[in-house]
Amino acid sequence: MTAIRMISSMLLLVLMQSGVLCARRFRGGRNPQPRRSPPPPTYRADRGDTTESFPLDFTAVEENMDNFMTQVKNLAQSLYPCSAQKLDYDMKLNFLENTSVTCNDGSPAGYYLKESRGSRRWLIFLEGGWYCFNKENCDSRYETMRRLMSSSTWPQTKTGTGILSPLPEENPHWWNANMVFIPYCSSDVWSGATAKTEQSGYAFMGSLIIQEVVKDLLNKGLDNAKVLLLAGSSAGGTGVLLNVDHVAELLEGLGHTGIQVRGLSDSGWFLDNKQYSCTDCTECLDAITCAPTETIKRGIKYWGGVVPERCRQTHEGEEWNCFFGYRVFPSIKSPVFVVQWLFDEAQLAVDNIQLTGQPVQEGQWRYIQNLGIELRNTLKDVPAMFAPACLSHEVITRNYWIDIQVKGTSLPRALHCWDRSLNDNRNNKAPPKGCPVHLIDSCPWPHCNPTCPTIRDQFTGQEMNVIQFLMHMGFDVQKMAQQQGMDPSKLLGMLSSGS
Repeated sequence: MTAIRMISSMLLLVLMQSGVLCARRFRGGRNPQPRRSPPPPTYRADRGDTTESFPLDFTAVEENMDNFMTQVKNLAQSLYPCSAQKLDYDMKLNFLENTSVTCNDGSPAGYYLKESRGSRRWLIFLEGGWYCFNKENCDSRYETMRRLMSSSTWPQTKTGTGILSPLPEENPHWWNANMVFIPYCSSDVWSGATAKTEQSGYAFMGSLIIQEVVKDLLNKGLDNAKVLLLAGSSAGGTGVLLNVDHVAELLEGLGHTGIQVRGLSDSGWFLDNKQYSCTDCTECLDAITCAPTETIKRGIKYWGGVVPERCRQTHEGEEWNCFFGYRVFPSIKSPVFVVQWLFDEAQLAVDNIQLTGQPVQEGQWRYIQNLGIELRNTLKDVPAMFAPACLSHEVITRNYWIDIQVKGTSLPRALHCWDRSLNDNRNNKAPPKGCPVHLIDSCPWPHCNPTCPTIRDQFTGQEMNVIQFLMHMGFDVQKMAQQQGMDPSKLLGMLSSGS
C-alpha cells in the first residue's frame, strides 16, 4: 500500500500541473470545447445540488497497474476541459462482418461501439422493444416500428446514457468500460436463429446477432478482456437471461477462458401469471394485450427460438417456460444481477391492467398489490438483485438510475458491491462487509419507496407526490388504514414520508 500512496501522490502532482497548464491556455484566449455536461435531472423537484465525484478503484492496483493508470488518465480528461476536448463520447455504428446475419427485413445487423483503450472491462447492452409472434403481427409491427426491425434508418453514432454513459458523475462504476450497444431488430426477444423465408417473410436472428457481435469484438480488444458484462432492458433483459451462458460458452470454445462473463437483466423478469381480465387470443394481433404465455408459445415456433440447454432439458416440449425469469434462472451458470421494479408497467400491461388516467377499481388495486407479492416470492432466492417498490419500466439507461435506492443503497453501489463480491470470491476471500447485493423493498404499495422516479398525471403532465398518486390510483386511505390496524392520519403521515 505504501507504493500505491507514493504513486497516488505523484499522480496528484501531475494532475495539478495539468490543471495549471490548462488554466494558462484558457487565460491565453483559447477557448477549449466544453465537455458535454449531463442533462439536468427532471425526476425530483426537491433534489439538492450534488458534488461531482471521480472515484478511483484502488482494489485493482496491485493486480492490474495498467487499468489503474487508465483510470487516472481518464480522470484527468474528465477534470480538465483542455484534455476532455479530445475525447469522443459517442458510440459509432459498425455492421457485422458476417452479412448473412440480418435484421427482420434482411438489412444488415450491427452494433455501436465506444472503445476505452487500456480498459479490460466490456459492457454489451441489448436493447428492448417487445416482439411479434406471427406474420400478420410482424407486418403490423413493420409498418409502425420499422426501426426495431430494420437497420435502414440507424444513425451513425449513438450517445450512451445511464450505465452506458462515459461520464463518471452519471455512471460511477462502469464509465471507463468499453461500451457496446446492440440495437434490437429481430423481434424475437433475442432468441431467434432462423433466416428469412418466403413463409415467415422475416429473419429472426437475435441469438445469432449477439454471437456475431462478440466474434467481431474479439478483433477489437475483447480478446484481452477481463470482464464482459452482458446487460439489457425489457426484452433485452430477458435476452440476457437467455444468452449469457451462450456467450460464456462461445468464448470458452474459442479459447478465451480468462474472460469472466456476467449478466445484468433489467426489467426482463416477467411472470406467466393469470391476467386480470382474460382475452381471446385466437385472432390477436397485439403482443401486449394477449397473454404472454400464448404469444411466446406461438413466437418461439415462428422464430425458431433458442433457449439455454439446461432450461430446455428441464422444460422439454414446453421451452416457452424459459422466457420467464424465475423458470430460467435456476438453470443459468453465469453470475447474473437482476434489476426489477416490483410494479413493472410492462407486466401490468400484459396482465390487462390499463393505467389510463382513470382511478383503478378495487379489484385492480388488489391485483397490483398481489403482483408485488408474487414478484418478491420469485426473487427471494436470487443472490444478487435490486427490486424497488416502484411503478415503472426499465432503469439502467435512465439518467435517474443513480438516485434510486433500496434500503439506503443505490443501484450503482449495489452493482459495485456485486463486482467486488465476485472478484473476492474468485480469490477465495470473504465478501466485503457492509456491501449488500440482495436488495428488495418490503413496503406494499407502488411508489412507497421515496426514491422512485416521479410519476406524472397522464393528462395534465403535472408531477404527483405519493399521496396524490395513490388517490389517483383509487387508493382508499380509510379502508387501507383499517386493514392495517392504524389511524388514517398515521397512515397518511407514513405515506408522506415514504415509510
